This record gives sequence, structure tokens and C-alpha cells, in this order.
Amino acid sequence: MEISPLQQLRHGYKPKLPKILSEDITTIAAVFGEKTAPKRDQDLIRALFPHTYGKSRVSFAKGPNPAIGEKRNVAVILSGGQAPGGHNVISGIFDALKAANPENLLYGFKGGPSGILEDSYRIIDSEYLDPYRNTGGFDIIGSGRTKLETLEQFERCAEVCLSHDISALVIIGGDDSNTNAAVLAEYFLEKRHPIQVIGCPKTIDGDLKNEYIEISFGFDTATKTYSELIGNIARDSNSAKKYWHFIKVMGRSASHIGLECALETQPNICLIGEEVAARKQSLKSIVNEMAQIISARADQGLNFGIAIIPEGVIEFIPEIKVLISEVNDLLARESEAFNALAKANEKIDFVKDRLSEASAEAFAILPTSIKEQLLMDRDPHGNVQVSRIETDKLLAEMVESRLVKMKREGTYKGKFSSMTHFFGYEGRCAFPTNFDSDYCYSLGYNAFLLIASGLTGYMSSVTGLTKPAVEWNAGGIPITMMMNMEVRHGEPKPVIEKALVDLEGEPFKHFARERETWAIETAFVYPGAIQYFGPPEVSDRTTLTLALEQGV
Repeated sequence: MEISPLQQLRHGYKPKLPKILSEDITTIAAVFGEKTAPKRDQDLIRALFPHTYGKSRVSFAKGPNPAIGEKRNVAVILSGGQAPGGHNVISGIFDALKAANPENLLYGFKGGPSGILEDSYRIIDSEYLDPYRNTGGFDIIGSGRTKLETLEQFERCAEVCLSHDISALVIIGGDDSNTNAAVLAEYFLEKRHPIQVIGCPKTIDGDLKNEYIEISFGFDTATKTYSELIGNIARDSNSAKKYWHFIKVMGRSASHIGLECALETQPNICLIGEEVAARKQSLKSIVNEMAQIISARADQGLNFGIAIIPEGVIEFIPEIKVLISEVNDLLARESEAFNALAKANEKIDFVKDRLSEASAEAFAILPTSIKEQLLMDRDPHGNVQVSRIETDKLLAEMVESRLVKMKREGTYKGKFSSMTHFFGYEGRCAFPTNFDSDYCYSLGYNAFLLIASGLTGYMSSVTGLTKPAVEWNAGGIPITMMMNMEVRHGEPKPVIEKALVDLEGEPFKHFARERETWAIETAFVYPGAIQYFGPPEVSDRTTLTLALEQGV
């Protein structure tokens, strides 16, 4: 397999570790801190997780660890969507387990959770692993979205692991995948299966975070990739001076990616879904506000600009949120009749006639293409696949209609021409930044130490991330402390609570202070390409979101 010169150089990169993880692995011991609890639904979570609820937070320090050298077989699964750095998590696990005992084996289950159910795996050794170090993607063993949620699946996982003498399983994934990890850990303890389960926090969306998970891996690389592209488009826009670019960015629910890209590039417009919900903004009011900004720039002869739109923003618009909820319930309730319809217009009429008056009105104002997207196949939870809704095109079309009306009224005298873009897959498998390379390697190395400390139902945690890597703190937190109850398929289920953009947090407040200036002035910033070499302030810097959160 041919590789690029950059990939050859990245193979030689040695990820940086927190100081404690750089010590002789036989002298690193777990230190147990305070007991933990979730923020809400404590009684329900305790009842569902009696064996893993209320465990202590863990850190690592110098000390004896007599069990570290025991022979172990460990398995790893990549679960859910890709995120830059996954290969380095596996590299960290591998290097730690081999440092503890060269006879230890690392199993990689192929294609995500389905790999363990099908007993499809490969032994990961140095020869196979080395070409994947510091690279993007999940192609080392592949990923998948199979849910581990039935007793039969749990028992099959145990059967497969025990057949290979696997005593620990590391699940690398997002909120749903780590919820599965918590449930699986609880089941193994209940059934007395000697298999530990450890999670690693992965999602480019940035919504898997709290005090001890400061950032999910991949967010840094993905947002820098998108920001480079947005900056390139902004420079083109400022050069040609004739297009408004509507740019949708990934972010299934939370608007963290959109906010970070806005902080990096200073667009004229950036919607934040959480603010839309707090202000109870209607779709019409959002369109009106965007049209007013476009008109104000046109008054200065500036008929161009940049608008960033998080893909999940549509779910925060009150009437659209209610509409989506009704559509989800309707199609779950009458799926057989709906699926029997062959033509798109028949499906649209079927839904329209069964909606409440308010939702029918919201449905009616949507372009036909958006209506069709709302009625596409459901996601694994039975919900609308928001990522398929072309919110960029929806807003561009509705803004243009509003500007035409304003021109007839004499309140808009500019020229409007739009282009739409969606940045998502461009960032999910990018070459990881130095930050993500270091962070992911540390998460993996740390995960093995949690295993070697006899823990299960924990998530690997590395904190202090705005400092140099050598000063980072290593440890773990019980996954149950991150959970709450949510309705899934009409029933309450325990899940890790998504972390939304905090409207009282410094990243959003900084954005809110500056956006009126960015709206009217051409204040674009052009971040340029990710840098892997050079001064640390350029090559090792983390996101502006994290820097603002930690007051750096």
C-alpha cells in the first residue's frame, strides 16, 4: 500500500503522554476519590445499575500495582461514526498492555459491535498496527452502529469473550455506545462474568462532555478541518463579492461544531440551536433575522457573506421540533400503512392529513424536498434523520423569498445569489491534529490502566487539556454519573445525557458579544490548514471553545 509523504512523517510522530502515564507502568496505581452520582434521575439510575452506581472517581499516581503484570487478553470495538484519533486510542491500549506484559493480546472485533456478536476479529500486533498510528479513520478494524441492548446480545458477548479468554472489553464510541458499555458492564457483574468494560469518549459533535470529559476526541480535528474550508470559502466570497454561502456543519443535536467554527472564522451569521430554543424562535423569525443582516450588508454594497448552520438546528425550532415529534410518533404508530405507499406525494398527503393543526401549518410552509426528507427512513431510534434534512438549502430558499418580498416593499435594494454547502464527512476521518493524536493515545493508555486496576463501567478520562500534555491528569469516571432517563421508542431508557451549548458559558458569551460586529463588517478570519510541525502555539493548540471554557 502506497502512502503519502505526510503519512510517512506522521508514522514517526511520538504522541505525548501525561507525566504519570510516562512512568514505569508497573509503578502506576489507582487513587480513589469521592463517590459519584448523576445530576438527575438518581433513584431510577441506581435501581437499573445496582452494581456500578455511585462508584468513586479515579486518578493515577505513583504507587504499587502488583496486578499490572498479570496475563490478559483485551478486546476493542470501534462503535458509531468515525472520529479522527481512533487509531491512536487503539495504539495507546496496545502499547500499555504490552508494556505491562509482552504476552498480553489485543483482539480487535471487526465492524463495530456486530463483530463481537459474530465472533469476527483479528489479533492486533505491532506489524499490523504500526501503519495506522497517527492516522485518521477507523479502517484498522472498521466500525458499525449495531446496538447491544438485548439480554441475548449481552450473553452472546460474554460467550464470545470467554471463548477467547478475553477479560476486558474497551468500547470506543459516543453517548449511545458508552451507554451500551455501562449496560454491558452491569450485566456482566450481575451474571458474574469475569469481563471488565471500559469506555472511551468519541464524537466529533462535542456533546459528550462534562467536568471530567473536557472534550470528546475528534472534535478538535474535525472543527479545524471545517474551519479551514469555511475560511477558504470566506476568502473566495470576499474576493468575488457576489455570493452568500450557506454552510451546514455536522452536529446531530448540539451546536458545538457550529459555534467553534464561528469562533475560528467570524462569519456574518451563525445559528446556535440552543439559543433558538431558548428564544422560542420560529422558522419565520430566523429567516427574517437573516434577511435583515443580508439587507444591512447590501446597504453598504456588500452583497456577499457567510452563514453557518448546525445540522441539528432545525430540531430546536419550536414548531419544527413539535412537527418532528408528531411525525416520529405517527410513523411509529402507522408504519405499515405509511410504508405501503409508493409515491412521495402520497406519503406527504398521508402525514399532512394526520397532523395537528399547528404542525400541519408548519409542514405546509416547507419546500416539497424538505417534506420528503422529513419522511425518509428513520434512524436506529426510530427518529427523523436530521442530517438528511438540507437545512442550508431550506434557509437559502426561504431567505431569498423573504428578500424578494422586501424588495417589493422597497426595504431591500441589494442583489442576492446563494450557494449551499454541507461539511461533515470531510472532517470525520481527517489526519488527527497533534492534540487529538496525543489525547487519543493518552485515553487508550489510560483505559488499559483502568483495566489493570480492576475497574469496570468506567470511562477513560484525561483532563487539564489546555496545558501541555505532560501536565494532563489521567484517571476515570463511572459512566453512570453521566446518565439520565430519556424516552426512546416511547419508553424511558437510561442514556448518557447530551451536553448542549451552554448559553451562560464563555464560548457562547464571547460569540454573542462579537456577532453584531461580524454580521455587518467583513471580519473573516482564515485559519488555514492544520499544522503538524512548528511552534506549539500553532501545532499543538486546542479549540477556542476549550480555551475559553478554561479561561486560557
